[in-house]
Amino acid sequence: MFSRPASGSQMKRREFITLFGGTAAAWPLIARAQQSKRMRRIGVLQPAASDDLVFQSRLAAFNQELSQLGWMVGRDVQIDVRWATTDAAEIRRQAAELVALSPDVILAAGESTMPPLLQATRTIPIVFPVVSDPVALGYVDSLARPGGNATGFMIFEYSMGVKWLELLKEIAPSLTRVAVMRDPAHPSQTAQFGIIQAVAPSFRLEVSPVNMREASEIEQSVKTFARTSNGGLIVTSSGAAIRFRDLLVTLAARHKLPTVYWERFYVTSGGLISYGADLIDQYQRAAGYVDRILKGEKPADLPVQAPTKYELAINLKTAKALDLIVPPTLLARADAVIE
Repeated sequence: MFSRPASGSQMKRREFITLFGGTAAAWPLIARAQQSKRMRRIGVLQPAASDDLVFQSRLAAFNQELSQLGWMVGRDVQIDVRWATTDAAEIRRQAAELVALSPDVILAAGESTMPPLLQATRTIPIVFPVVSDPVALGYVDSLARPGGNATGFMIFEYSMGVKWLELLKEIAPSLTRVAVMRDPAHPSQTAQFGIIQAVAPSFRLEVSPVNMREASEIEQSVKTFARTSNGGLIVTSSGAAIRFRDLLVTLAARHKLPTVYWERFYVTSGGLISYGADLIDQYQRAAGYVDRILKGEKPADLPVQAPTKYELAINLKTAKALDLIVPPTLLARADAVIE
């Protein structure tokens, strides 16, 4: 026997059931795709004023790298930036406000931003592009396995102090004394000074610490140090060094003290010479970690990384004001020369 052919209405009914079944099966896939495309949220805490060109350029580099990684601001991701200035109380307030927004990840743009953020949250992922010693500061358990909700990038190794001494003697051979500007509340600063102090005799230099706490204290300490000739300064990296950056450049010029700084922005502001990590590169690398976290990786599993690019900057106008002749070999190695 042969079965009767299906009627037109029966065929339409079967097609509908087939179509409905296929659509129903696809719903979870569609839902997951839509969920994966939801707008993600990145918080950024900047220890600077909104018109600070240095921090603006770093944030621009971060945003550009995010874009190259496929995250378009306004389409895939929303970025909430808080310009907290260098005031500690304001940084704490802005950190709490940023955490209250429950972003998917936070970019902690500076060492002064990390403690208040970690006090406010131990669950929201935090990426730092600029930190000296995150283990000593208690931000991570170890460099290889951070263990908590924070990870990121270091700005130097302790051997950097040797390089600073070397550069000072190269650009100002007559130096016999160096004052190391440091933040006494910063654990890594003590270790850093210890290394500089240990190697200073090999450069025939005597070093002494100068604490950076209050502007008046810094002014008086530098003034006292400058009363004896053949002195120079090393400005190490810390929140205090950023907070007093204009004052430090001014004092070095006023007292005619050859000074080496840890970052290029001092030199563009009138400082003599700097050597340190390329911080634009650090912010770009931080964008890579933010990308990985947004895609599901955990900061506890992302190792803290050391710098891969360093830059040397020299201000020839400042060298001339200090009656210093920059050796051609030093100029040839410079990544940036300001005339």
